Amino acid sequence: MQHRKSTLSVSLIGWLLVLSIVVSPFGVLAELKEGPVRFAVIGDRTGGHTPGVYGQIVREIELMKPDFVVTVGDMIEGYTDDYEGVEEEWSEYISLLTPLTSPIYHTPGNHDVWDDKSLEMYRQQIGENYYSFDFKRLHFVILDVSCLNSSEELPQDQVTWLEKDLKKHRKAAYTFVILHKPFWIESTAKGKADALHEIFMKYGVDAVFTGHYHTYFSGEYDGITYTSMGSSGGSCKPLPNGLKYHFAWVTVDHRGISIAVVKKESILPWDNFTAENFHAVNELQRYGLTFLNKVHVSENCDVKRAVSTLMVQNPSTGFTFTDTLKWSVPDNWSIEPASQVVNVPVASDYTYDFYVTSTGELYPVPEVSLPLSYDTENRFTVTTQLPLARETYCYPIEEKPVIDGQITEACWSKPVTQLYAPDGDPIRADSVYFYFAYDDDNLYLAADCKDADISALVAGAKEHDGEVYNDDCVGYFLQPDLNTNKVYQVYFNSKGIVFDVQFSQDDEKEWQYEREWNGEYEVKTVKAEDYWSIEARIPLDQFGVIVSNRSMWGLNFRRKQPRLKTSADWQLPIAYDPKTFGILLFK
Repeated sequence: MQHRKSTLSVSLIGWLLVLSIVVSPFGVLAELKEGPVRFAVIGDRTGGHTPGVYGQIVREIELMKPDFVVTVGDMIEGYTDDYEGVEEEWSEYISLLTPLTSPIYHTPGNHDVWDDKSLEMYRQQIGENYYSFDFKRLHFVILDVSCLNSSEELPQDQVTWLEKDLKKHRKAAYTFVILHKPFWIESTAKGKADALHEIFMKYGVDAVFTGHYHTYFSGEYDGITYTSMGSSGGSCKPLPNGLKYHFAWVTVDHRGISIAVVKKESILPWDNFTAENFHAVNELQRYGLTFLNKVHVSENCDVKRAVSTLMVQNPSTGFTFTDTLKWSVPDNWSIEPASQVVNVPVASDYTYDFYVTSTGELYPVPEVSLPLSYDTENRFTVTTQLPLARETYCYPIEEKPVIDGQITEACWSKPVTQLYAPDGDPIRADSVYFYFAYDDDNLYLAADCKDADISALVAGAKEHDGEVYNDDCVGYFLQPDLNTNKVYQVYFNSKGIVFDVQFSQDDEKEWQYEREWNGEYEVKTVKAEDYWSIEARIPLDQFGVIVSNRSMWGLNFRRKQPRLKTSADWQLPIAYDPKTFGILLFK
């Protein structure tokens, strides 16, 4: 009897889901001097099969160029007296193997052989129902258990043949046995006696592959590695690990046997996504769906039947779009119509109007999607959110406030309080009140930040342009001129330290980050028992704009609270791109 040591390992190779089992022998008996052997094992195709799956798995296996392929049975639906139909099923099955350039060895399953006539047809279409073959120094045994319910029912002639065959090939580097039904799961795996397992132990079988259950499972018993293949096309449900349709990739070399389970659609051809496809998809993502206006949201977060105009553009990809625009509409929102059939010829565009209403929570925001063709066979679904622009007001003042951090002047009477957590849920930060005011020369900002544990306030930044954004702070994104892509990001921490930066973009080039830009500010803060507050005066001339009644700026703002590991945000998402901004209306 040969003795073998086995180890179990789990590995991830590229984008394959891999469950690896390595069996390593002592000595040089199993050393494969000619190099590694690689073969694929395909699971059940039938038993309520899904058309197309098995053929795709065959094509994926061919991409990997195995030395040969082995099935575990159930290749046709069978179980019928319509034997002419059975012949057609075998013809269909054999046609699915056309892509393979490697030899394939079949194992009969209960859907392939269920009576004497079907056995005769199997032998005509496929060959012997039990047999063995060698590849390099490996020995393989195929058994027929298609009509059996346990190992003990194996006919004596097949038992005699099996023992004689295994005895004759005991010097093989490794011995594999393939049979359809996994009797071992109810016997060997439960510590019960099993006639086949006893034979496998006696003659030094190393690995056994089975199928039938359409569910993958594995185990090692008495030094023998058992693997039961799941579905390669037959009906099944995904396992908890997400594994559904799959095949096994087996590598045998001087280190032992490695079994990897490969999910369907994990193996792709080299040219599955070309440079031309890459550029086409980028064009579709950039221009395919474009909203021509933002939906304005009132201060109380209502939207009263606003019109949103969506442009569907077909760049010069060479393919006409004919499909349906579909909206995903959260509660408290309504979109009319909720879907729209579109037909957009090459290098053209069409616009579509939708009526939008919201009377509840602002987030999540509705999304619209459309599958767009990027080559003759493939599509890419472009999805984009309904763009919003919240509105708030900046109030005129006649008497300049004293910048002392105390929010006591009459100009600070109308705060903005409705903010959101970064995921769109109600804020998890302590409450905060934001205020905006202006005169001919200045923009005035104030914020009252409540804090239930003021002793835990974080204020690590000590100098201008330090990491203020990691402290307890308030931050503003300002776009003084809506006609230019120039944005100012300004953060103040609880000690009045400033971090500021200017972002700009010419045409559609990359955004430029100018950290060297420093604004002019007058800032004061106050820390009390349960809050900290800030007042700031920001001269307008540094932005090159003049403001008056009905001026509009792009705006976003937030309060960050490290103690609670969260922020309170006005409009989502927080970013420096003005496409994500709301509107500051100067009264």
